[in-house]
Amino acid sequence: MKAKYVNPFTDFGFKKIFGEEASKPSLIDFLNALLPNTGKIVDLTFKNNEQLGQTDLDRKAIYDIYCENEKGEKFIVELQKAKQNYFKERTIYYSTFPIREQAERGEWNYNLKAVYCVGILDFTFDDYESEPEKSEVVHTIKLKNQHGKTFYDKLTFIYLEMPNFKRKENELETRLDKWLYFIKYLEDFQTIPAIFTDEVFSQAFEKAELAKFGQTELANYENSLKIYRDLKGVIDSAFEEGINEGVLKIARKMKLKGLSSLDISDLTGLSESEINDL
Repeated sequence: MKAKYVNPFTDFGFKKIFGEEASKPSLIDFLNALLPNTGKIVDLTFKNNEQLGQTDLDRKAIYDIYCENEKGEKFIVELQKAKQNYFKERTIYYSTFPIREQAERGEWNYNLKAVYCVGILDFTFDDYESEPEKSEVVHTIKLKNQHGKTFYDKLTFIYLEMPNFKRKENELETRLDKWLYFIKYLEDFQTIPAIFTDEVFSQAFEKAELAKFGQTELANYENSLKIYRDLKGVIDSAFEEGINEGVLKIARKMKLKGLSSLDISDLTGLSESEINDL
């Protein structure tokens, strides 16, 4: 059956739903559902991703969405379709950019605004030692001391492992449950489920409806969808062959399909020199 709505795990689909000016109510509602204890977000301002970082290399770390609320707090929201080498290290490194950009010239007291890094993952980490961590959807990470007490509360990493979200429509309890259900199953919907009755979700469905796209948007989406499906296909087969050789196989196939070295590096974690040597 032909899809009626975009796949939100594609770059185009994700930015269409959450990363455009007209999509701001959806993003605000999603972040408020994800961060209920940080104070309600009233408004957001999208910021230029390319301003992140001080060097050309740093500025290659472009996130899907980078925004700021009315209190000056920073939010990075990233859709991650596949595992990468040193994925956790990369996200921690990139989180330093919105911290460093707050530095002021001259005398400055280092009073930083909070930074939240949200990763929506189309995979699981697979490195947990015990339950219930292995089956949890939301993983919240802060800087804590050896007694488990929060040492610094203005830097938060939140990872959403979407494969672990298995609730059905009649099992949705919270606003966050609804958003996770929306994100995971949007492409499969032919009609709007009864659980989505309010204006925010109505607008989100309208933004995601393929019939509302112009020819250029539709072509861009189809290209984004092809890249996503190709990536998923090679990753699924690669993991059966072993992760190290699998990553190289993924990179070779991407290179043959014409993806740039920068895009391949971003998706696989390989350096551009490693990619050029393939």
